Amino acid sequence: MRAATHNGSFHADDVFALAALSLLHEGELEIVRTRDPQVIGASDLRVDVGQRNDPASGDFDHHQRGGAGERPNGIRYASFGLVWRAYGAQISGRAEIATRIDEVLVQGIDANDTGQTLTQSLIGQVSPFTVSHAVAALNLQWDEDASAEARTRAFDDALAFASGILRREIHAAAAQARAAALVRSAIERAEDPRLIELDRGMPWHRELVPTAPEALFVVYPREGDWGLQAVPRVLGEFANRKDLPERWAGLSDGELAAATGVPDARFCHIGRFIAVADSREGVLALAQQALADGDPEG
Repeated sequence: MRAATHNGSFHADDVFALAALSLLHEGELEIVRTRDPQVIGASDLRVDVGQRNDPASGDFDHHQRGGAGERPNGIRYASFGLVWRAYGAQISGRAEIATRIDEVLVQGIDANDTGQTLTQSLIGQVSPFTVSHAVAALNLQWDEDASAEARTRAFDDALAFASGILRREIHAAAAQARAAALVRSAIERAEDPRLIELDRGMPWHRELVPTAPEALFVVYPREGDWGLQAVPRVLGEFANRKDLPERWAGLSDGELAAATGVPDARFCHIGRFIAVADSREGVLALAQQALADGDPEG
């Protein structure tokens, strides 16, 4: 199985599209980087070249007049998105996992490649360093060795980087789906809807924040102790529905134990979003104090 793409500088779009196809055709995909139309036309798959989008013929390009369409939210498809739309469910094993990968990884790369701005800096010229930036940084610089061997090594490094990220994101999305079911169960069995207890540490924000509007705190076992964590008002933001008590902020060990009356209280972050105790009984005692403290707005 041969996949053709353009030579020269590579981008996250084409690199991740080829990484996805490499996972689909594990150990069987040969990648050719060329501008030769005959080589491109004779290949089984064409990525980011050919000016055609048709999975049936192995074409995944978005440079044709009119582009290759867009998602319902307006983010246009680039080559990574086209490959993922065709094979994401097969690569990741489940449609819902493929959808999640599209949301957290694919759409951002597609938007970058098709010239759509997703974020704006709040502080001068400071901006997030994205995975698209990381792939771009792996290209050779203008004054580096530009031999064919060096270019091949740079592309191979980028492909390995993208493949590793894609594998881990698939693994993470599957783990998130398993955690979501456990979080839903914890919400259902909670005696007080303001306090959700998990039986182990797991990612809970994405499921709990939108589905448990009364929840203020989550408790869960950690490695050797227990955590009490505030629930954010909005996913991805730092403001909480209710902060931990101000008098706890920045205290640890004896100071926190004295302030709370909980002997095994160990730590409260200065930001008042997490506290720790050695035992379940201790963390639940902290939680009850936090629930009773002041105004729900923190």
